[in-house]
Amino acid sequence: MKTGIAHLPLHGGKAPAWLFNRMTKLAREIVRVILYDADSTELLQRLSDPFWFQALGCVLGFDWHSSGLTTTVCGAIKEGIRGMEQELGFFAGGGKGRVSRRTPDEILSFGKHLAIDPETLVYASRMSAKVDSAAVQDGYQL
Repeated sequence: MKTGIAHLPLHGGKAPAWLFNRMTKLAREIVRVILYDADSTELLQRLSDPFWFQALGCVLGFDWHSSGLTTTVCGAIKEGIRGMEQELGFFAGGGKGRVSRRTPDEILSFGKHLAIDPETLVYASRMSAKVDSAAVQDGYQL
């Protein structure tokens, strides 16, 4: 079992456009290889491992040791696989700021391709956003 604490300072701003463009291309190919060699369950298990996820961010070229890594890497994956979701059997939704408000609609639009009721994912998305927002408002570092 791996245990410990990671200090990830919150930084403003965003990845430079030239870097993000390269990140999307590499993220697409990494996702494709994992899905080719394994399946979406394996990809999700890897993405949910914080050590693997941090390493992925570094491989993509975003080696900031900050909380911005999550939204940037997820955004690169989402942008990288755009238009290939049905072929891959994998989709990414959500984002930062205004984009985050479209998450329920994104989930529902891919709902016909899912093996579960998309409303359960919409509910989970809304609840995690509320917990995240409440924790930040209460002064917790996430």
